[in-house]
Amino acid sequence: MNIHVIGIGLIGGSMVLDIKSLHPDATIYGIDTNENHLAEAIALGVINKAATFDDLVNADFVIVSVPVDVALIVLPKVLDAIGENTIVFEVGSTKTPICEAIANHPRRRNFIATHPIAGTEFSGPSAAIRNLFQGKTNIICEVEKTTFKLQEKAVELFKSMGMRIRYMDPKSHDKHIAYVSHLSHISAFMLGKTVINKEKDEQDIFDMAGSGFESTVRLAKSSPAMWTPIFKQNKKHVVKTLEEYISNLSKFKDLLINDDFEAIYNEMQSVNKIKEILNGMKK
Repeated sequence: MNIHVIGIGLIGGSMVLDIKSLHPDATIYGIDTNENHLAEAIALGVINKAATFDDLVNADFVIVSVPVDVALIVLPKVLDAIGENTIVFEVGSTKTPICEAIANHPRRRNFIATHPIAGTEFSGPSAAIRNLFQGKTNIICEVEKTTFKLQEKAVELFKSMGMRIRYMDPKSHDKHIAYVSHLSHISAFMLGKTVINKEKDEQDIFDMAGSGFESTVRLAKSSPAMWTPIFKQNKKHVVKTLEEYISNLSKFKDLLINDDFEAIYNEMQSVNKIKEILNGMKK
């Protein structure tokens, strides 16, 4: 089995680590514009060898794990280079622009649009970890446009990594992910900004920061190079979620100003049901 990963970071790197565990005889090839990443990935054992686009004709699987703006450029070139039986999947956090970019490509049938909802705040080859996808959901979009035997091949691989499969159209995916992922990252970035700006005057803020702050702001350590293109591509839905979020913040502020602490209690109590939802997701 020949696996090619384009962009050797958290998601792509973690995928090939799992594939190596499941298929010890597989050869993992890496393609990355960052030569240091290639050298690091080889040294860490994430990939076996460096490769080029000319090598893709012999690939069984090609994993495209690059920032979503780069994916728009890379994917057509990948599809131009692959063999008849190669399956290509892209793992970014927006799906509509990706699907539109290759909609009329002659080898569209060799492509499957995916979004494994898993990750950490870290990036680069050293961020790759085994079993990252165990019990996680993988969203697959426009599966009907992928030839059936390659669908089966990809889904079998995803399930062997421990992923649950969910099928969704690209527009619904981008709308829903704006709430549960993109808004979370913006909230973390802006919370971090608020504290950093205040810390200039009050060093004690960081001295007092505990686990609650650390867990809430964790996502602010995520890569701006990855997230800026996501916000750009999903601007419409992100703006909508921000409007709703800002409205809720403003209402909460008004309750405080008006000393309506009963309403504040009721607001927080009603949101406590998020525990049931998250527990259900874990199950």
